[in-house]
Amino acid sequence: MVANRATAGTLCGVKTTAPTDHRLPTTPSAPAATPIAFVRAIVLAYERRGLSPERALAQAQIAPQLLPDDSARITAWQMEQISDAAMQELDDEALGWFSRRLPWGSYGMLARASISSPTLQVALARWCRHHGLLADDIALHLTTQGDTATLAITEVRDLGALREFCLVSVLRNAHGLACWMVDSRIPLIAAEFAFDAPPHADAYAVLFRGPVTFHAPRTAIHFDARYLHLPLRRDEQALRQMLQHALPLTVLHYRRDRLLVQRVRQLLAAPLPGQPAHALPQHSAESLAALLHVSPRTLHRQLKEEGATLQGLKDEVRRTRAVELLHRTQRPIKQVAEAAGFVNEKSFIRAFRGWTGQSPAEFRRVVSV
Repeated sequence: MVANRATAGTLCGVKTTAPTDHRLPTTPSAPAATPIAFVRAIVLAYERRGLSPERALAQAQIAPQLLPDDSARITAWQMEQISDAAMQELDDEALGWFSRRLPWGSYGMLARASISSPTLQVALARWCRHHGLLADDIALHLTTQGDTATLAITEVRDLGALREFCLVSVLRNAHGLACWMVDSRIPLIAAEFAFDAPPHADAYAVLFRGPVTFHAPRTAIHFDARYLHLPLRRDEQALRQMLQHALPLTVLHYRRDRLLVQRVRQLLAAPLPGQPAHALPQHSAESLAALLHVSPRTLHRQLKEEGATLQGLKDEVRRTRAVELLHRTQRPIKQVAEAAGFVNEKSFIRAFRGWTGQSPAEFRRVVSV
Protein backbone atom coordinates (compact mmCIF):
# COMPACT_ATOMS: atom_id res chain seq x y z
CA MET A 1 0.00 0.00 0.00
CA VAL A 2 1.21 3.46 -0.85
CA ALA A 3 1.86 5.47 2.29
CA ASN A 4 -0.05 8.69 2.76
CA ARG A 5 2.41 11.47 3.55
CA ALA A 6 -0.19 14.23 3.25
CA THR A 7 -2.29 13.58 6.30
CA ALA A 8 -2.69 14.93 9.79
CA GLY A 9 0.45 16.91 10.41
CA THR A 10 0.65 18.24 6.88
CA LEU A 11 -2.81 19.71 7.14
CA CYS A 12 -2.10 21.39 10.43
CA GLY A 13 0.74 23.31 8.81
CA VAL A 14 -0.66 26.74 8.03
CA LYS A 15 -0.14 27.66 4.39
CA THR A 16 -0.55 31.25 3.32
CA THR A 17 1.07 31.05 -0.11
CA ALA A 18 1.12 28.74 -3.09
CA PRO A 19 3.03 25.44 -2.71
CA THR A 20 6.78 25.80 -2.59
CA ASP A 21 9.67 23.37 -2.88
CA HIS A 22 9.48 21.47 0.41
CA ARG A 23 13.16 20.52 0.20
CA LEU A 24 13.95 24.10 1.10
CA PRO A 25 13.91 25.55 4.60
CA THR A 26 11.63 28.36 5.63
CA THR A 27 11.59 31.43 3.42
CA PRO A 28 10.09 34.88 4.03
CA SER A 29 7.19 33.91 1.74
CA ALA A 30 6.25 31.14 4.17
CA PRO A 31 5.67 32.92 7.49
CA ALA A 32 5.74 31.11 10.81
CA ALA A 33 2.07 30.81 11.72
CA THR A 34 1.55 27.27 13.09
CA PRO A 35 1.24 27.20 16.92
CA ILE A 36 4.08 25.54 18.81
CA ALA A 37 1.36 23.78 20.83
CA PHE A 38 0.92 21.33 17.96
CA VAL A 39 4.63 20.48 18.12
CA ARG A 40 4.31 19.91 21.87
CA ALA A 41 1.47 17.48 21.13
CA ILE A 42 3.73 15.50 18.81
CA VAL A 43 6.50 15.49 21.43
CA LEU A 44 3.97 14.16 23.96
CA ALA A 45 3.09 11.34 21.57
CA TYR A 46 6.78 10.39 21.49
CA GLU A 47 7.02 10.49 25.30
CA ARG A 48 4.03 8.20 25.69
CA ARG A 49 5.79 5.65 23.50
CA GLY A 50 9.03 6.01 25.41
CA LEU A 51 10.79 7.44 22.35
CA SER A 52 12.83 10.57 21.72
CA PRO A 53 11.59 13.30 19.32
CA GLU A 54 15.12 14.63 18.90
CA ARG A 55 15.58 13.47 15.31
CA ALA A 56 12.16 14.72 14.22
CA LEU A 57 12.76 18.14 15.78
CA ALA A 58 16.14 18.36 14.08
CA GLN A 59 14.68 17.37 10.71
CA ALA A 60 12.13 20.16 11.06
CA GLN A 61 14.77 22.65 12.29
CA ILE A 62 12.77 23.30 15.47
CA ALA A 63 14.88 24.38 18.45
CA PRO A 64 13.81 22.48 21.61
CA GLN A 65 13.93 25.72 23.64
CA LEU A 66 10.93 26.97 21.65
CA LEU A 67 8.62 24.29 23.04
CA PRO A 68 7.63 26.02 26.33
CA ASP A 69 6.94 29.35 24.60
CA ASP A 70 3.18 29.65 23.94
CA SER A 71 3.80 32.54 21.58
CA ALA A 72 6.21 30.61 19.37
CA ARG A 73 5.18 29.71 15.83
CA ILE A 74 6.67 27.46 13.15
CA THR A 75 6.20 27.40 9.38
CA ALA A 76 4.07 24.98 7.38
CA TRP A 77 7.27 23.44 6.03
CA GLN A 78 8.49 22.72 9.55
CA MET A 79 5.15 21.23 10.54
CA GLU A 80 5.20 18.97 7.52
CA GLN A 81 8.73 17.85 8.31
CA ILE A 82 8.12 16.97 11.95
CA SER A 83 4.81 15.29 11.14
CA ASP A 84 6.38 13.22 8.38
CA ALA A 85 9.19 12.07 10.68
CA ALA A 86 6.84 11.35 13.58
CA MET A 87 4.34 9.38 11.53
CA GLN A 88 7.12 7.08 10.36
CA GLU A 89 8.97 6.73 13.67
CA LEU A 90 5.76 6.19 15.66
CA ASP A 91 4.14 4.24 12.81
CA ASP A 92 1.02 6.22 13.60
CA GLU A 93 -0.58 8.62 11.16
CA ALA A 94 -2.83 9.85 13.95
CA LEU A 95 0.23 10.99 15.94
CA GLY A 96 -1.02 9.56 19.22
CA TRP A 97 -4.55 10.95 19.19
CA PHE A 98 -6.40 7.67 19.48
CA SER A 99 -6.38 4.63 21.76
CA ARG A 100 -4.88 2.57 18.95
CA ARG A 101 -2.35 3.52 16.32
CA LEU A 102 -3.26 4.21 12.70
CA PRO A 103 -0.34 2.48 10.94
CA TRP A 104 1.48 4.12 8.04
CA GLY A 105 -0.91 4.15 5.04
CA SER A 106 -4.18 4.25 6.99
CA TYR A 107 -5.34 7.59 5.66
CA GLY A 108 -4.35 6.55 2.16
CA MET A 109 -6.68 3.58 2.55
CA LEU A 110 -9.48 5.91 3.66
CA ALA A 111 -8.91 8.12 0.64
CA ARG A 112 -9.05 5.12 -1.69
CA ALA A 113 -12.37 4.09 -0.20
CA SER A 114 -13.82 7.49 -1.11
CA ILE A 115 -12.18 8.31 -4.45
CA SER A 116 -14.66 6.32 -6.57
CA SER A 117 -17.65 8.27 -5.23
CA PRO A 118 -19.83 10.08 -7.77
CA THR A 119 -20.18 13.24 -5.68
CA LEU A 120 -18.48 14.93 -2.77
CA GLN A 121 -21.44 14.13 -0.54
CA VAL A 122 -21.00 10.40 -1.07
CA ALA A 123 -17.21 10.69 -0.69
CA LEU A 124 -17.42 12.52 2.65
CA ALA A 125 -20.11 10.18 3.93
CA ARG A 126 -17.82 7.24 3.16
CA TRP A 127 -14.88 9.01 4.78
CA CYS A 128 -16.89 9.54 7.97
CA ARG A 129 -18.10 5.95 8.09
CA HIS A 130 -14.74 4.37 7.35
CA HIS A 131 -12.87 6.67 9.74
CA GLY A 132 -14.99 5.18 12.52
CA LEU A 133 -13.85 1.71 11.55
CA LEU A 134 -10.21 2.71 12.06
CA ALA A 135 -10.62 4.84 15.18
CA ASP A 136 -13.70 4.63 17.37
CA ASP A 137 -12.50 7.31 19.80
CA ILE A 138 -14.40 9.89 17.75
CA ALA A 139 -17.30 9.78 15.32
CA LEU A 140 -17.64 11.99 12.24
CA HIS A 141 -21.05 13.11 11.01
CA LEU A 142 -21.98 14.86 7.75
CA THR A 143 -25.38 16.55 7.79
CA THR A 144 -27.21 19.21 5.81
CA GLN A 145 -29.80 21.71 6.93
CA GLY A 146 -31.15 24.03 4.30
CA ASP A 147 -28.25 25.50 2.35
CA THR A 148 -25.61 24.58 4.95
CA ALA A 149 -23.54 21.40 5.22
CA THR A 150 -21.97 20.50 8.56
CA LEU A 151 -19.11 18.14 9.30
CA ALA A 152 -19.15 17.50 13.04
CA ILE A 153 -17.11 15.43 15.49
CA THR A 154 -18.53 13.53 18.45
CA GLU A 155 -15.94 12.65 21.09
CA VAL A 156 -16.59 9.09 22.23
CA ARG A 157 -13.76 9.05 24.77
CA ASP A 158 -11.61 11.61 26.54
CA LEU A 159 -8.85 12.66 24.16
CA GLY A 160 -6.79 14.16 26.97
CA ALA A 161 -3.88 16.48 26.29
CA LEU A 162 -3.99 15.75 22.55
CA ARG A 163 -7.61 16.82 22.22
CA GLU A 164 -7.12 20.15 20.46
CA PHE A 165 -4.48 18.80 18.07
CA CYS A 166 -6.71 15.84 17.23
CA LEU A 167 -9.91 17.80 16.58
CA VAL A 168 -8.19 20.51 14.55
CA SER A 169 -6.28 17.96 12.47
CA VAL A 170 -9.26 15.71 11.75
CA LEU A 171 -11.36 18.63 10.52
CA ARG A 172 -8.54 20.06 8.40
CA ASN A 173 -7.82 16.60 6.97
CA ALA A 174 -11.41 16.08 5.89
CA HIS A 175 -11.80 19.65 4.61
CA GLY A 176 -8.51 19.56 2.74
CA LEU A 177 -9.28 16.18 1.16
CA ALA A 178 -12.72 17.45 0.11
CA CYS A 179 -11.15 20.45 -1.64
CA TRP A 180 -8.63 18.20 -3.37
CA MET A 181 -11.26 15.70 -4.54
CA VAL A 182 -13.40 18.36 -6.27
CA ASP A 183 -10.40 20.54 -7.20
CA SER A 184 -11.93 23.62 -5.63
CA ARG A 185 -11.68 25.86 -2.63
CA ILE A 186 -14.55 25.16 -0.26
CA PRO A 187 -14.86 28.33 1.82
CA LEU A 188 -16.03 27.81 5.38
CA ILE A 189 -19.12 29.60 6.63
CA ALA A 190 -18.00 28.99 10.21
CA ALA A 191 -15.96 26.71 12.47
CA GLU A 192 -16.78 25.92 16.09
CA PHE A 193 -14.87 24.09 18.79
CA ALA A 194 -16.05 22.51 22.01
CA PHE A 195 -13.09 23.82 24.01
CA ASP A 196 -12.03 27.17 25.38
CA ALA A 197 -9.97 29.54 23.27
CA PRO A 198 -6.30 28.47 23.50
CA PRO A 199 -3.43 30.94 23.97
CA HIS A 200 -2.78 30.71 20.23
CA ALA A 201 -6.40 31.38 19.24
CA ASP A 202 -5.27 33.99 16.72
CA ALA A 203 -3.84 31.20 14.53
CA TYR A 204 -7.34 29.85 13.93
CA ALA A 205 -8.05 32.75 11.60
CA VAL A 206 -5.54 31.14 9.23
CA LEU A 207 -6.27 27.50 10.05
CA PHE A 208 -9.99 27.99 9.44
CA ARG A 209 -10.84 30.93 7.20
CA GLY A 210 -14.16 32.30 8.41
CA PRO A 211 -15.79 33.00 11.78
CA VAL A 212 -14.44 30.79 14.57
CA THR A 213 -16.27 30.12 17.85
CA PHE A 214 -14.77 28.51 20.94
CA HIS A 215 -16.54 26.91 23.92
CA ALA A 216 -19.25 25.77 21.50
CA PRO A 217 -21.67 22.88 22.07
CA ARG A 218 -19.83 20.81 19.46
CA THR A 219 -16.80 20.76 17.19
CA ALA A 220 -17.73 21.26 13.55
CA ILE A 221 -17.16 23.14 10.32
CA HIS A 222 -19.95 24.55 8.16
CA PHE A 223 -19.93 25.23 4.42
CA ASP A 224 -22.27 25.79 1.49
CA ALA A 225 -24.16 22.54 0.87
CA ARG A 226 -23.99 23.06 -2.90
CA TYR A 227 -20.38 21.89 -2.84
CA LEU A 228 -21.63 18.44 -1.84
CA HIS A 229 -23.24 18.03 -5.25
CA LEU A 230 -20.00 18.62 -7.17
CA PRO A 231 -18.60 15.55 -8.93
CA LEU A 232 -15.18 14.29 -7.91
CA ARG A 233 -12.43 15.40 -10.30
CA ARG A 234 -9.74 13.00 -9.11
CA ASP A 235 -9.15 9.36 -9.97
CA GLU A 236 -7.00 6.53 -8.69
CA GLN A 237 -3.98 7.70 -10.66
CA ALA A 238 -4.26 11.21 -9.22
CA LEU A 239 -4.60 9.70 -5.75
CA ARG A 240 -1.43 7.64 -6.18
CA GLN A 241 0.48 10.72 -7.27
CA MET A 242 -0.85 12.76 -4.37
CA LEU A 243 0.15 10.11 -1.84
CA GLN A 244 3.57 9.51 -3.36
CA HIS A 245 4.54 13.15 -3.56
CA ALA A 246 3.05 14.28 -0.26
CA LEU A 247 1.06 17.12 -1.72
CA PRO A 248 -0.30 19.18 1.19
CA LEU A 249 -4.08 19.12 1.06
CA THR A 250 -4.50 22.63 2.41
CA VAL A 251 -7.47 24.67 1.31
CA LEU A 252 -5.43 27.77 0.54
CA HIS A 253 -3.67 26.04 -2.34
CA TYR A 254 -6.86 26.19 -4.35
CA ARG A 255 -7.43 29.39 -6.26
CA ARG A 256 -10.41 27.97 -8.08
CA ASP A 257 -13.78 28.12 -6.36
CA ARG A 258 -16.20 26.23 -8.55
CA LEU A 259 -19.19 27.87 -6.90
CA LEU A 260 -17.79 31.39 -6.70
CA VAL A 261 -19.97 32.80 -9.48
CA GLN A 262 -23.09 31.39 -7.85
CA ARG A 263 -22.07 32.70 -4.43
CA VAL A 264 -21.38 36.20 -5.76
CA ARG A 265 -24.67 36.20 -7.67
CA GLN A 266 -26.50 35.14 -4.49
CA LEU A 267 -24.90 37.92 -2.42
CA LEU A 268 -25.70 40.52 -5.06
CA ALA A 269 -29.37 39.48 -5.04
CA ALA A 270 -29.89 39.15 -1.27
CA PRO A 271 -31.18 42.27 0.54
CA LEU A 272 -29.09 43.58 3.41
CA PRO A 273 -30.55 43.64 6.94
CA GLY A 274 -33.07 46.45 7.20
CA GLN A 275 -33.55 46.74 3.44
CA PRO A 276 -36.89 46.05 1.70
CA ALA A 277 -37.12 42.48 0.42
CA HIS A 278 -37.18 43.64 -3.20
CA ALA A 279 -34.16 45.95 -2.92
CA LEU A 280 -30.76 45.02 -4.29
CA PRO A 281 -27.77 45.76 -2.06
CA GLN A 282 -25.20 48.20 -3.40
CA HIS A 283 -22.13 46.00 -2.99
CA SER A 284 -18.65 47.14 -3.93
CA ALA A 285 -15.82 44.76 -4.74
CA GLU A 286 -14.44 45.48 -1.28
CA SER A 287 -17.67 44.63 0.57
CA LEU A 288 -18.20 41.45 -1.45
CA ALA A 289 -14.61 40.36 -0.94
CA ALA A 290 -15.00 40.83 2.82
CA LEU A 291 -18.11 38.63 2.86
CA LEU A 292 -16.27 35.97 0.88
CA HIS A 293 -13.10 36.22 3.02
CA VAL A 294 -10.83 37.08 0.09
CA SER A 295 -9.13 40.24 -1.12
CA PRO A 296 -10.77 42.34 -3.86
CA ARG A 297 -7.89 41.46 -6.17
CA THR A 298 -8.40 37.75 -5.51
CA LEU A 299 -12.13 38.12 -6.09
CA HIS A 300 -11.62 39.71 -9.51
CA ARG A 301 -8.96 37.13 -10.47
CA GLN A 302 -11.08 34.15 -9.47
CA LEU A 303 -14.12 35.46 -11.28
CA LYS A 304 -11.98 35.89 -14.40
CA GLU A 305 -10.81 32.29 -14.06
CA GLU A 306 -14.47 31.26 -14.05
CA GLY A 307 -15.18 33.36 -17.15
CA ALA A 308 -17.11 36.09 -15.34
CA THR A 309 -16.67 39.68 -14.16
CA LEU A 310 -18.13 41.44 -11.17
CA GLN A 311 -19.75 44.09 -13.34
CA GLY A 312 -21.22 41.42 -15.58
CA LEU A 313 -22.75 39.61 -12.60
CA LYS A 314 -24.12 42.88 -11.22
CA ASP A 315 -25.77 43.59 -14.58
CA GLU A 316 -27.18 40.07 -14.70
CA VAL A 317 -28.72 40.37 -11.24
CA ARG A 318 -30.09 43.85 -11.98
CA ARG A 319 -31.57 42.68 -15.27
CA THR A 320 -33.22 39.67 -13.64
CA ARG A 321 -34.73 41.81 -10.88
CA ALA A 322 -35.97 44.46 -13.33
CA VAL A 323 -37.55 41.91 -15.67
CA GLU A 324 -39.27 40.20 -12.74
CA LEU A 325 -40.74 43.46 -11.41
CA LEU A 326 -41.84 44.67 -14.85
CA HIS A 327 -43.46 41.34 -15.56
CA ARG A 328 -45.13 40.64 -12.22
CA THR A 329 -45.97 44.09 -10.85
CA GLN A 330 -47.38 47.42 -11.99
CA ARG A 331 -44.84 49.51 -10.12
CA PRO A 332 -43.83 52.75 -11.82
CA ILE A 333 -40.65 52.58 -13.88
CA LYS A 334 -38.91 54.85 -11.35
CA GLN A 335 -39.57 52.38 -8.50
CA VAL A 336 -38.41 49.47 -10.64
CA ALA A 337 -35.20 51.38 -11.37
CA GLU A 338 -34.59 51.96 -7.66
CA ALA A 339 -35.31 48.31 -6.81
CA ALA A 340 -32.86 47.20 -9.49
CA GLY A 341 -30.11 49.31 -7.96
CA PHE A 342 -30.08 52.33 -10.29
CA VAL A 343 -29.59 55.86 -9.03
CA ASN A 344 -32.12 57.30 -11.48
CA GLU A 345 -34.73 56.31 -14.03
CA LYS A 346 -32.75 57.61 -17.01
CA SER A 347 -29.72 55.40 -16.41
CA PHE A 348 -32.02 52.42 -15.86
CA ILE A 349 -33.83 52.95 -19.16
CA ARG A 350 -30.52 53.25 -20.99
CA ALA A 351 -29.16 50.04 -19.40
CA PHE A 352 -32.39 48.12 -19.96
CA ARG A 353 -32.46 49.06 -23.63
CA GLY A 354 -28.88 47.78 -23.91
CA TRP A 355 -29.90 44.46 -22.34
CA THR A 356 -33.13 43.81 -24.24
CA GLY A 357 -33.29 46.23 -27.16
CA GLN A 358 -36.46 47.68 -25.65
CA SER A 359 -37.33 50.34 -23.11
CA PRO A 360 -38.84 49.13 -19.82
CA ALA A 361 -42.25 50.45 -20.88
CA GLU A 362 -42.07 48.68 -24.24
CA PHE A 363 -41.01 45.43 -22.56
CA ARG A 364 -43.93 45.65 -20.11
CA ARG A 365 -46.43 46.18 -22.92
CA VAL A 366 -45.10 43.16 -24.82
CA VAL A 367 -45.15 40.75 -21.88
CA SER A 368 -48.61 41.96 -20.85
CA VAL A 369 -50.13 41.04 -24.20
